[in-house]
Amino acid sequence: MRGFIICYLAAVNLVAFFLMYSDKRRAVCRQWRIPEKTFFALSFFGGAAGALAGMFLFRHKTRHLSFRILLPLCLILNIAAVCWLFTGELI
Repeated sequence: MRGFIICYLAAVNLVAFFLMYSDKRRAVCRQWRIPEKTFFALSFFGGAAGALAGMFLFRHKTRHLSFRILLPLCLILNIAAVCWLFTGELI
């Protein structure tokens, strides 16, 4: 079970990270963009660390207050969920 959770978290964080990169490239080239709700959904379901890393590394969505507030909150929720799944206790 733990192996599955670790693989899932690695995958969803990589997807969130690379989607942030892809959306930044699309913004620069004035192409079709990835909807913001996609980033929030990925972050809520375990990809907050990857989304935050991509946000700051690529300097993308950093001016959006919703991203600056909701992504860190999702990260806290993700950490609490992983702690609960692995130990049965919240932080």
